[in-house]
Amino acid sequence: MNPRTALRLCALPVLALCALAAALVWTVRYDGNFTDPLGLSWRYAACWALFAVALLALRRVPGRLVVPLVLAGAFAVAATGLVAEPRTSTDSYRYAWDGRVQAAGVSPYDHAPQDPALARLRDPWLFPSGAAACAGPDRARIPYAGQTPHCTRINRPSVHTIYPPVAEVYFLAVDRLSPEGARHKPLQIGAGVLSLGVTGALLLILRRRGTDPRGAAYWAWCPAVPVEAVNNAHVDVLGVLLAVAGLGLVAAPAPGRRGREGAVLRRRAGGGLVLGAAVATKLMPAIVLPGALSGVRRVRDAVAVLLPAAAFTALAYLPYVLLSHGSVLGYLGGYVEEEGYEDPSAGSRYALLRLVLPGDWAVPVLLVAMAGVCGYVLWRGDPRRPWSGALLVTGWAFALLTPGYSWYALLLVGLVALDGRWEWLGIAVAGPAVYVTGQAFGSRGAVSATAYGAAVLLVLVVTAVRWRRQRGEGLGASLRAA
Repeated sequence: MNPRTALRLCALPVLALCALAAALVWTVRYDGNFTDPLGLSWRYAACWALFAVALLALRRVPGRLVVPLVLAGAFAVAATGLVAEPRTSTDSYRYAWDGRVQAAGVSPYDHAPQDPALARLRDPWLFPSGAAACAGPDRARIPYAGQTPHCTRINRPSVHTIYPPVAEVYFLAVDRLSPEGARHKPLQIGAGVLSLGVTGALLLILRRRGTDPRGAAYWAWCPAVPVEAVNNAHVDVLGVLLAVAGLGLVAAPAPGRRGREGAVLRRRAGGGLVLGAAVATKLMPAIVLPGALSGVRRVRDAVAVLLPAAAFTALAYLPYVLLSHGSVLGYLGGYVEEEGYEDPSAGSRYALLRLVLPGDWAVPVLLVAMAGVCGYVLWRGDPRRPWSGALLVTGWAFALLTPGYSWYALLLVGLVALDGRWEWLGIAVAGPAVYVTGQAFGSRGAVSATAYGAAVLLVLVVTAVRWRRQRGEGLGASLRAA
């Protein structure tokens, strides 16, 4: 292919990426989460539509230009998350506080943010005062003396942190590296660097497996990355990086590249350690562990992954256990109860199960269904592609739990980028639909059932079409061989 033709084929994806970046800036700069959730939803929809156009255009790009284009797009898309302060989540303010508390030599698990014992660490940014400063919907009131109201940007200021130890170490590192008065920007920049690290890890794994590097664009160009990973600076992006790297390490060698058994076991053990670090970052990446054991038939192969993962998680907690006077689980139990995971009738959880089953059946049916999916992955999964099994388990867990927080799906997007089954991105779209659009309609339960129902339908239809096509190709190959 001559250079002129190659450049012409790159023109459309470049234009689509420019339009996507402009739409993301337009979206991130719009502070409509509380004032105009429907308008913000339309902006999200425009970004996702342009993302789809960019992916389709990428298919025609010559192979030698794919990686540079994916990387350039990754930088451009991630940078759009830096154009405003966090818009739809206040979680990063807790991160900043936890880092500050640790830098002062205090365990983050010992005190809630509003505890007077830590009043010396407060500043006007995280703890504003005055009627005007405390009037925003994202401000939480805290106890105060006198006539001047006091509040904080930190959500749930009366409870202890729930974040695991690797996340806490990350918060401390960002605090130590941040200049005085930097506020929210260091966490956003750190998350942006991590998101680019995920893109790099995806490209390395796909290249090592001899797979089309275009798959990395599912993460690198996805609107969820600049919005949730960068702008809102969710620590989930660190968990995604570690989960992706861990799955890449535990994958069995590709055909024709078999190594010595000892080297393979050591690689799996290293992958187990990295997966343990992912779990010790946000707990949720534990859901990829069944995928990491895809098709494993020998006990020692399973132990080589699970033992290092469990050991790392336990050892990561140990320093905080020794330094803390309270429980290092913090508000975790209360959070699970608050979010309705224990009560199927609460909020938008189990929305699809509740459409067809009595509320009391939701949790038992969920457990049985997920046990079946995990069993299928363990027995029939491909050990050379553990991310395929991890995507199946994670995707169905999200579909049945119907979480209402859009940043949870970052893990799913990373797995889609590894595996290539784009239809699961519908689950990633359902999250913001519930979180943002649900406010506009005043019923997150109805929006959850609709959005996740459409996402599951997409998965089932595309899976059926793909299966029929593969079956037809296999039958055609058999007839030609005969």
